[in-house]
Amino acid sequence: MGLQDKEIFRDSIGTIDDSGKRKFIFPKKPKGKYYNYRTYVSWILITFMVVAPFIKVKGNQFLLFNVLERKFHIFGYPFWPQDFHLLVISMLVSIVFVILFTVVFGRIFCGWICPQTIFMEMVFRKVEYLIEGDRAKQIKLDKQPWDAEKIRKRVLKWVSFFIISFAIANIFLAYLIGSDELIKYITEGPSAHLGTLIKLLVFTAVFYFVFAWFREQVCIIVCPYGRLQGVLLDNKSINVAYDFVRGEGEKGRKKLRKDEDRSALGYGDCVDCKQCVQVCPTGIDIRNGTQLECINCTACIDACDAIMEKTGFEKGLIRYASEDNIERKEKFKFNARLIAYSTILSILVGVLIAMLFLRNDVEATVLRLPGQTFQSTATTIKNVYTIKLINKTTEDIDNIEIKLLSHAGKVSIVGGELSVKKQGLKEGTLFVEINRDDLSSSKEKLKIGVFSNGKLIESTTTNFMGPLKID
Repeated sequence: MGLQDKEIFRDSIGTIDDSGKRKFIFPKKPKGKYYNYRTYVSWILITFMVVAPFIKVKGNQFLLFNVLERKFHIFGYPFWPQDFHLLVISMLVSIVFVILFTVVFGRIFCGWICPQTIFMEMVFRKVEYLIEGDRAKQIKLDKQPWDAEKIRKRVLKWVSFFIISFAIANIFLAYLIGSDELIKYITEGPSAHLGTLIKLLVFTAVFYFVFAWFREQVCIIVCPYGRLQGVLLDNKSINVAYDFVRGEGEKGRKKLRKDEDRSALGYGDCVDCKQCVQVCPTGIDIRNGTQLECINCTACIDACDAIMEKTGFEKGLIRYASEDNIERKEKFKFNARLIAYSTILSILVGVLIAMLFLRNDVEATVLRLPGQTFQSTATTIKNVYTIKLINKTTEDIDNIEIKLLSHAGKVSIVGGELSVKKQGLKEGTLFVEINRDDLSSSKEKLKIGVFSNGKLIESTTTNFMGPLKID
């Protein structure tokens, strides 16, 4: 926090003016080591996002989240609603991982991996710099009247933003309905799929609104993660932080003057150039300490390092550091809190991996037909069942036989043999007939095996009803 007057410390946010109206942020174009690293990471993630729905693994889309038809492919493996428990475990793993990552590294996810930041800073913002210029030119353009230059630049920017938003909406659609279906819709033309086109335009409008107008407000107002970090962070968490001990000195920060001995005068290394404020995409002053709006994008680190290099001071006035590291020079330690989170994460990952390996490629459900009682003869008891088979593999399953594993008896399938298409579902009816003498009670648990070409591929249990046994 430093030696600033507490009365003026952090009493407003950078995106609202004194009258309470929205104030647009015009961040200076960042440049430097960290910005280059972020650019590389962003282009890798954008490329993955664009390419992933078009990659096929054994005929399956690499990533598919078709909620309407309840079809899900994760890394090429098909998942059904019956695998919902795996989705729950996966979500728990993700949540614990994000918590652990935040406790250790702060909000670095937001600045480096979050799609909102990647698209805003690495796509839309770059287009804006290309058309309207850097910070000073954007501010000048915003203030000037609507002349030919302003209209031309704004219209070009808005059209570019709409085209990019439309492309992003199409990519997201490929994740929802499948890339093959998307290509089919495109080749057949929009007139053949007006309903889908309207929905696509709605998504386009949402993306356009977010990236053309709402912007950093998503991180400040909408995203709950920024507020969550206030609970997760402590003095040992590593964040993008201002070294106020070094930057403020005894008398605070001060503009740089030639041939001045700042240390002798009691001033810190911060020359109050405000470059860290000008490059911030959320409009904050990092020198005010950890703030909700900070997304750890590192733009302020690059800007400050460039000034430190020019003025002859040591780099790292703004850097990745914990509060304890800045105040007490303490190094990062793996404390009990981190050990607990890591243990929970390891257990959940282990459970998820075990469940994935134990997951059956074929799932069978056998239930007694509702409203039907057992049929009896002098020697046998017969029950009627419905059977549901789900094939989660990429190959058809033929020559399916149903056999009793727990009792001696006979199973008859209505309609003959069963077969299930790849990633398909098959329902049928079957009769199970067992000798009276082999039944020990009026309600017994049966174990039923599903065989394909003589090989057991799944087993399940069901109840078998019979007459009351009288001793």
